[in-house]
Amino acid sequence: MSNLKIAGVYPGSIAEEAGIEAGDVLLSINGENIIDVFDYRFLASDEELTLEVMKPDGSILRVDIEKDEYEDIGIDFENPLLDEEKSCRNKCIFCFIDQLPEGMRQSLYYKDDDARLSFLFGNYITMTNMGKDDLDRIIKYHMSPVNISVHTTNPELRVKMLSNRFAGDIMSKMKALADSGITLNAQVVLCRGINDGSELDRTLNDLYLLMPALNSISVVPVGITRFRDGLPVLQPFDRSSAIDVIAQVERWQRFFLKKTGARRVFLSDEWYLMSGTPLPDYTHYEDFPQIENGVGMAALFTEQFDTALSQEESRPVHRTVSIATGVLAEKIISGLAERAESYFPGLEILVYPVINNFFGNTITVSGLLTGIDIKNQLSGRNLGDVLLLPSNMFRAGTDIFMDDLSIEDLSSSLNVEILKVDTDGSELLKQLLNR
Repeated sequence: MSNLKIAGVYPGSIAEEAGIEAGDVLLSINGENIIDVFDYRFLASDEELTLEVMKPDGSILRVDIEKDEYEDIGIDFENPLLDEEKSCRNKCIFCFIDQLPEGMRQSLYYKDDDARLSFLFGNYITMTNMGKDDLDRIIKYHMSPVNISVHTTNPELRVKMLSNRFAGDIMSKMKALADSGITLNAQVVLCRGINDGSELDRTLNDLYLLMPALNSISVVPVGITRFRDGLPVLQPFDRSSAIDVIAQVERWQRFFLKKTGARRVFLSDEWYLMSGTPLPDYTHYEDFPQIENGVGMAALFTEQFDTALSQEESRPVHRTVSIATGVLAEKIISGLAERAESYFPGLEILVYPVINNFFGNTITVSGLLTGIDIKNQLSGRNLGDVLLLPSNMFRAGTDIFMDDLSIEDLSSSLNVEILKVDTDGSELLKQLLNR
């Protein structure tokens, strides 16, 4: 029951008008008990509702509501799932969390694998902890889309990669959802010499059979940190092997485009950047179905920046700005900086790629940089009037880095003002121009 405690009520909402308040506990809707968010979303979508709510003093408030179908009644719960979160039961050979060092904040070590988080927040799940009842509930409530960490459709190989004897039935579970009209997005973390090559061909061919329910597929390279003692040996992709993957996936893109009218399978930006291959243009990514997996992020960012730049008048801007970024994105950011400098005489932009010494230099994305690496590598450098850092370096909603260093601590150490920049090209231009 504590999971149904109401954290807040939106001003002017149906719930507020009905006398529901923060601290109340929702007991039932139309006489039905609520197990989790699936039940709540389904039951609260009706046009006529009867809610039973328990007040902090133990009294029961019975509320009758008439509203439009699917209209939100305006309640936020303390626990958005309204139930215990399901954790991951796998021991994936490539799991990034298993590659974290000891002594970091505890929340970083938690592995979720919950279909409800997939629906609510876009998380990817392996489906290994889902039984028939779980699938039936997704189908019953038509909770769509569901984002799935597939990695391989070869049953024996998937069991091995996830170190879970229940991992081999992924295709039957996905087919059950697809046959019921649930939209699916799939992710493949590619491990060199394991699920690439002919195994990747098999996976993409099997996923093609789930069309049109299968909306998109992303192929991302495995991330390998220096903290892999006692873990399976994994070989990182290099320039040559990345070029091979690009060529292989491009063949499948042509196949999907011909058969379905869309590319369906996309490569994350790392493949192009690590291989030195030119990034596809903005239109290649269609409606950017997997940007949360780093698919098309550079193209979108560049498009946003160039669009915003085209709307500005060329004029003198006397300012020096520094930008810290991951090694992978340095070439892209430097290219944007050059365009801005040529457009605004007097504007000087210093781009500093930061090597990830904390996790190891094979980790090259900005989102996994720590405050200590930035501090050590930028100390004594010319940082100009302000240092810009991408917001994905920080814990969501905070000014704290992954290693718990704060933006204030870093600013004090480097003796420079530091500003966070959203991962939006137009926002970067605004910050460069001191808006």
